[in-house]
Amino acid sequence: MDYVYGPGRNHLFVPGPVNIPEPVIRAMNRNNEDYRSPAIPAMTKTLLEDVKKIFKTTTGTPFMIPTTGTGAWESALTNTLSPGDRIVSFLIGQFSLLWIDQQQRLKFNVDVVESDWGQGANLDILAEKLAADHTHTIKAICIVHNETATGVTNNLSRVRKLLDHYGHPALLLVDGVSSICALDFRMDEWGVDVALTGSQKALSLPTGIGLVCASAKALEASKSAKSVRVFFDWNDYLKFYKLGTFWPYTPSIQLLYGLRAALDLIFEEGLDNVISRHSRLGKATRLAVEAWGLKNCTQKEEWFSDTVTAVLVPPYIDSTEIVRSAWKRYNLSLGLGLNKVAGKVFRIGHLGNLNELQLLGCLAGVEMILKDVGYPVKLGSGVAAACAYLQNNIPMIPSRI
Repeated sequence: MDYVYGPGRNHLFVPGPVNIPEPVIRAMNRNNEDYRSPAIPAMTKTLLEDVKKIFKTTTGTPFMIPTTGTGAWESALTNTLSPGDRIVSFLIGQFSLLWIDQQQRLKFNVDVVESDWGQGANLDILAEKLAADHTHTIKAICIVHNETATGVTNNLSRVRKLLDHYGHPALLLVDGVSSICALDFRMDEWGVDVALTGSQKALSLPTGIGLVCASAKALEASKSAKSVRVFFDWNDYLKFYKLGTFWPYTPSIQLLYGLRAALDLIFEEGLDNVISRHSRLGKATRLAVEAWGLKNCTQKEEWFSDTVTAVLVPPYIDSTEIVRSAWKRYNLSLGLGLNKVAGKVFRIGHLGNLNELQLLGCLAGVEMILKDVGYPVKLGSGVAAACAYLQNNIPMIPSRI
């Protein structure tokens, strides 16, 4: 029973946490087990190998930490850096802001590069900083791949090219919380040193696992990093990896079985197909927004996100009322505008185990809500635009051909 009951299913279209597939729910519906028995280490070993696939790495070392994305952030920072180290970090929205706040509270010397909310990371400024840093005082570049507050995706390939062009040894630390398993992400090819995500996003699990993957360079940096860490210390994990028991403390057995089922679903669909599906969902949503006569918060097409769309509303409408009305009247959950864009945008999340018809239901709901709050939308306009695109672009389901 829902805490606040509504008939039918809740239509969950926030950019995380996301819908959990039935096979994953069933896989987690089990009793506790002894994590020191032979079964759990055997499953953990296969999970670690398969987790590397979603990061697209053959050389990285993965860690599955009982935490959220925020904990994964802290793990990435404290294992590779020392207090006082200079970091270049990009502020483009609420979640990059929160990561910067964490970096500052951990006593790093944070060189903040700020852009207007709705713009991507200013990589021209990064190029200037790298060119001027002859003594390599910059120890790390921290960047959010996909900023969910504004629906902005950054170009990681270009960041790597800049580092290589200037021969700069700085570590590249990437928040992939709302991108990995949904957007194109290539840890090895792009030379990412630490990548991280959370189980409640594109993996379509409950919150509770922070997945971190470290390059050989990051592991080497961890040997001299002076930041205090205990719960997040990679060395504790590595000791137990060598022992073949894998866990320095008790994991959630249910989440491990859920992760196994979630990865199986992703691999059955094919990771590249998953990424293509998200591309279709993002494009269809943007076409609907355009048909409604509204604007995307993201200011350039090159930054459009395929996992979340932040929709700007006219000044006479409070976007908070759209989100409130959606939940109260239509059992539809949309994302609030946060911080600088509070009241100015609402967000449609389209990530995880989600198909095109589910998205169309959400778009229909948004149209009714827009009408409710006094926006002169033509009912069916956005749904029609999305349908016209999807009908010509949805492939056959591979397993049903």
